[in-house]
This record gives sequence, C-alpha cells and structure tokens, in this order.
Amino acid sequence: MIDHRRLGRELDLFVSDPLAGAGLPIWLPAGAAARHAVEEYVRELERRSGHQHVYSPPLGKRELFELSGHLGYFADDMFPPMRLSADDEFVLRPALCPHHALVFRARGRSYRELPLRVAELGGMYRSERSGVLGGLSRVRAISLNDAHTFCAPEQVGAEVAGILGLIREAHAALGVRPAGFRLSLRGPGGKYVGDDAQWARAEDLLRAALAGMEYVEAPGEAAFYGPKIDIQIVDAAGRESTISTIQLDFDKPERFDLSYTDSDGSRRRPVMVHRSLVGSMERLFAYLIEVHEGAFPAWYAPVQLVLLPVDDGQVDVAADLARQAVDVGLRVDVDVAGSLGARIRDAARRRVPYLGVVGAREVADGRLALRLRGGRARAPMPAADALALIGGQVAARSADLLPPG
Repeated sequence: MIDHRRLGRELDLFVSDPLAGAGLPIWLPAGAAARHAVEEYVRELERRSGHQHVYSPPLGKRELFELSGHLGYFADDMFPPMRLSADDEFVLRPALCPHHALVFRARGRSYRELPLRVAELGGMYRSERSGVLGGLSRVRAISLNDAHTFCAPEQVGAEVAGILGLIREAHAALGVRPAGFRLSLRGPGGKYVGDDAQWARAEDLLRAALAGMEYVEAPGEAAFYGPKIDIQIVDAAGRESTISTIQLDFDKPERFDLSYTDSDGSRRRPVMVHRSLVGSMERLFAYLIEVHEGAFPAWYAPVQLVLLPVDDGQVDVAADLARQAVDVGLRVDVDVAGSLGARIRDAARRRVPYLGVVGAREVADGRLALRLRGGRARAPMPAADALALIGGQVAARSADLLPPG
C-alpha cells in the first residue's frame, strides 16, 4: 500500500526523530523545497485575491485565549499554560483567529475597508495523544494556511462563493482530488457558543453558498463558534479527513468587541469568516505524497532537473548549465557519482521530472538530451531551449512535463 511515511523516508522528505518528540516531524531539504514552492504559490494566489499577509506569534497570554473562548471550549486539545510568574501565563495557540482579531482591532475600521482579508501561514499547536500521531497526517505542531475575512453581514454570501473558487483553483494546481463536501452543523449536546438565531443564520448562509452542489450534512461536526463547509479527501488507506474549510463566526467579533464605522456613521459588528484553502502543510503533504506517489508536478518537485555528464570531460559544461538553470529559477543537481546507468536509476528513484544527459556530442553541438520522468526521451535540443521548456512548464504550474502539441 502507498504510505506517505515510507515514501517520506525513501525520498528524504521528512524525518520523525524520537529525540525531537512524537508528532513533531522535521522537514529535510527535499521536503522543505517542495513545501516552499507550494507556500509561495498559495501566498501569491491569496495576494492576487485581495488578502493581506501578517505575522503573529505562536503563543499568547492566557487572557487572550480566555477571551476567545478556546480555554473554555477547547482546553482538552491545548498544551498546558506556561507560568512565568504569578501574573504571567502564556499558552501555545491552538488556532490563529484570536491574533487575527487583534489585527482587525489594531485601529479603527471603516466600511470602505471591507471585506478585510487577513492571511497567514502560521504555527499552532494541539496536544494530540501519542496513539493517534502518524507521519505528517496527525501532528502536534501545525503550519496552517489560514485566513480570516472581516466583512459586513450582507457580504458573506459573495465572500464564501469567492473562497470556494480559490479552493478549486488551488486544488487543481496541486493535484488535490476532493472526495466530497460536508456541511458541518451543531449537534445535540456539546459546547457551542452563540444563540440559536446566529447559528440558524450562519447555517442558512452556508447552505445558500452550496446551492447546486452535492454535499452531506454532518450534525455535531461544527466548530464551537459556528458551522462550516468542509472539503474532504480520502488517503491511500481509505481514511477520510478535511483538507479545506470555510467557517462562519458571529462569536469572535462579539467577544473581541470588533466594529467598523458604517456609511451612516453608526458602529456595526463584522462577521468573521475563517477559511483555509489547503489546510495545514503537514496534512496537505501527507496527501500529496500519496496521491502523486512521490512524483510531484515539476513546479513543486524538490529537484526539477538532474544533469548527468557522461564522463569527466563534460563535468564543467554540466556545472555551467546548472548555473544557468539556477539563474532562471530552477532547482537543479549535477550528479557525477557512479555509472551513467546507475545515476539514471537514482534519478528515477527520486522521481526527478527531467534528466539532462551531457555527452561529448552534446557538448560539441551545445545541445542537451532530455529524458522525462517515466522514461520518455527527447531528441537533443539547444541547451537554452531545453531550459526554456522546463522553465515554461514550471512557470505554468502544469501537471504535464511537456507543453501541449
């Protein structure tokens, strides 16, 4: 069976070391390169859609999480507070929304600024039991692609529809195959904040956003502060989990006393829309490693091109080509260790998208013979054209290694 933990070891993507602690994986250079490419893409997608990025600390004073409701409703999933003195306790955050509420209230706000979209790829922490931890799919230190939109109540419908469009775009680029949509609602019992009217209104808004789409309702799966749309995936073992989410929250604006000045000069309370386009980097890559079997699309492959000089006479030319490839933004290795056949097999094991063989004939002609992942070979072409071909597919974030036609 395909397992991201085994592939992660084989491809040197991440390691879990007992000395670091369970549920605290370390990203190795290859995994970090792939993750960085995905993070850059997501940030750019968010920037183009009107999001403003912030940085906020991964911990805060106890009072922050008492105000947000997390300590009252979510304490079982949080690490214990750290006491520095009798009056000073800090908590590793289980979510980014309290800090983003502080971003909104950093100064007065006008209706002209809404929707205000605050985004961050930030750290948060959950005190998961050791028995449920595994690889990247269930961890204690989480790097979440998160954002919070503060908008007028009448803007919620359009905002949710726009977020669904961004999620579809991100999933298509990454190769995510959603397994279904779920409308997560309040259930009997449990701890929920807010009144019935708020919940009914929020649920109606999300149902309207899902009109014409197939989804299932899941009572009891809502967040403690509001209902949500969850987009599900299924891993190689058949386990279902949530990768993307949109959540409505009338509670945090009330708790943090958030307001904006409306066109008539009155003070109004915004609605807070929580959303994640691709979830946490950990769970996302657990899924992507398995769905692609380690053979990522070229644009976020750890190494995009391996250059293979046939013998020592081509090493300097290969090194010069590598510098040119780096200059145009590619991630490239030059492999000189062992026979050419062994090096080709090693590149295939690493799932490298492009191999460039540099022999005496190619050096004489200024050409490069490309081999594609999977074994297809291209006739030798001018080296500049080969780098342009690879660069074009990477820039387009294409799932294919060759342009159409």
